[in-house]
Amino acid sequence: MNRVEQSQQIIDTCLEMNRLGLNQGTAGNVSVRYEDGMLITPSGIAYDQLTEEKIVFVDADGKAEEGKLPSSEWRFHQAVYMARPELNAVVHNHAINCAAVSILNKAIPAIHYMIAAVGGNDIPCVPYATFGTAKLSEYVAEGIANRKAILLQHHGLIAAEENLAKALWLAHESEVLAELYLKLLATTDNVPVLSDEELAVVLEKFKSYGLRVE
Repeated sequence: MNRVEQSQQIIDTCLEMNRLGLNQGTAGNVSVRYEDGMLITPSGIAYDQLTEEKIVFVDADGKAEEGKLPSSEWRFHQAVYMARPELNAVVHNHAINCAAVSILNKAIPAIHYMIAAVGGNDIPCVPYATFGTAKLSEYVAEGIANRKAILLQHHGLIAAEENLAKALWLAHESEVLAELYLKLLATTDNVPVLSDEELAVVLEKFKSYGLRVE
């Protein structure tokens, strides 16, 4: 896709994220890998006010195109792309259940086999750092190294995938798992989880499972 098409896909993803109840207001941000950098949502503009011209290109050195202000979180988007060359899209949001689990500073464990969609047996929670900082980007790079979705303590969720459709799908699956986990925590301190052995089987099956979007 060319830049205009990718920019429109970013906008469509943002609007769908809000429609699904995964985000609100100007919170969250979305990007795709593009040329030697990325295209990312701008800072402080409501999603329903976005146009293709407002999407910002940030190069590999972190320099935004002149006259445009990228999302304040552009650094951790860049960190994801550097850590995971095979992933081409990042969705970040403040989905209620994911944010709630992040405030508890808990990983979402293997309560359901769909946890395998993130590439491991949990959705880890990386330590808190002020939004937009290099320190937060460092934590993100560490957390995303072997997972496709991570929680940010006292903040929200990052989901990364091959393309935007898959990244949004993964963000939605992660929010469902977070909601389920919170409901279980309300009933017991000893939440049952699947074994590592069973998760290994599921992870192997997931190599050919998931949203089929090219």
